Formats: sequence, structure tokens, C-alpha cells
Amino acid sequence: MAHGRHLDLGGKAVVVGILNVTPDSFSDGGLFDAPEKALAQARRMMGEGALVVDVGGESTRPGAAAISASDEQARILPVIEALASAGGVLISVDTYRADTARLAVAAGAHIVNDVWGLQREPDIARVAADTGAGLVIMHTGRDREKLPDVIADQLAFLRKSLEIARRYGIADDHIVLDPGFGFAKETAEENLDLMARFSELSALGLPLMAGTSRKRFIGTVTGRDAAGRGVGTAATSVILRLKGADLFRVHDVAFNVDALALADAMLARQTDRARN
Repeated sequence: MAHGRHLDLGGKAVVVGILNVTPDSFSDGGLFDAPEKALAQARRMMGEGALVVDVGGESTRPGAAAISASDEQARILPVIEALASAGGVLISVDTYRADTARLAVAAGAHIVNDVWGLQREPDIARVAADTGAGLVIMHTGRDREKLPDVIADQLAFLRKSLEIARRYGIADDHIVLDPGFGFAKETAEENLDLMARFSELSALGLPLMAGTSRKRFIGTVTGRDAAGRGVGTAATSVILRLKGADLFRVHDVAFNVDALALADAMLARQTDRARN
């Protein structure tokens, strides 16, 4: 990653805490839009076991109003600078804008997390290549015609994104893929199908991040509103860990750290039994 940092994946699940410094995100908009509130939330998540804090300045919920790059940067850069000064935590910036990504890495971010999979502003791949930042490439179905099969569409989109990354010389060990739960997966059934077939994404040969946190399909299944979906999210994290996910981007860190510790313990026990 950028600034000489690295992250070992595989042995234990990695929890990524979501830090939205926005007024309008779907479940926590306005809660952490002041820098002091954002820093307090980041410290809380770190204390609960998050190894990465993902800072976003523009809501990606369906129907959210777009903001300017300057507004996005004004929201996130002071928070990233303060987190970097405090040290310890790995910092991810949630943006699709190349200029914002470059400024965020200069401010101390280690990872660029692009919800448009390099396909909205491909020059964001140049930022990752130039800075050595880790890169999360997310699948989205927005603003395009999707293939009818959920995994076929994942593979087609993500392979196109990987062609962009490799064109800029980004090595595979800098890349994590995210199937983008909820991003133009409109029904609970589509998201559940993606969960059920998640292990098929291992065909791409890269680490996988799950971002199910508080998503609408969890509410459809449980009947809970967004703020009450922490336990449901933890259940999806366990399912996806058993199907091969490495990183988990969540709002409710403590629930997921505990749930994933059980999943990891079971996986470790299975490995021990197989060896013996």
C-alpha cells in the first residue's frame, strides 16, 4: 500500500470500519460530518478491532445528490490528515475521482476504494500506480445493461476493470475486489444469489471484500430498519467468510469482529483436522 504499509490477508478476516463524513448517507448521514465527531468514531472503531478505516465524503446511496470534487475534498481531507497524524490505523479513501484520490493519498491514505471499478474515471488507476496505494475495485450495475446471470455480470465487469488496472501497471498484490452488494442489485433475491454463489468469484484469483453492511436486502429478510441491521450484517459476514471473503466493510465493527472470530476459529479447526 502507499506510504510503505502492507496488509496480510488470508489467515484472519480483516474488518474495515465505515466512516461516512456526509450529511446524507443512508444509515449514518450527519452523525460524523464534523471532523471531531469523525475522529472520535474512527478511534472507537479502531478500539473495537477495525484494522482499516474507510473515509467517504459523498453518499453512494441510490438517488443521492452528487457533490463537487471540492466539497468532497473539504469533507475528507482534514479527517484523513488527522488520522494519519495519529498513526496506527490503515486509511482507505472511498472515492471515484482521480484528483480526490491523489490528494487523499498525499494526506496519508494508504488505499483507494473506487465504487465505479475504475470505469468512471480510469485515471484513478494512474493514481494508484504512481503512489503504490492499495486498490479496491468494486463492481456496480449502475448506468449500464447488466447480464442476466449474477456471476457472469460480475466476471465481465471486473475483468474489464482489471484490464484498466493492468494497463497502468498495477500489480495483483495491490488489488482487492468487491462485488458491490446493493449497487444496482435491486432485489433481495439478487443479493442473496450473489451471496450463495460468492465462492465463484475466486476464479479471478484475487482477495475479496464484502460490503453488505446495513444494506436493504438485510432489512427485507429481517424486517429491521437500517440502524437495526448490525446483527444481520454480522450473519452475512460469517456466511461470506466461509465462502472466501477476506475483508469486511462494516458500520458495526464490534458485532462483526466477534462473529468473524468464530468463523476464523472454525476454519482453523477444519484445517487442523484435515492435516491430522
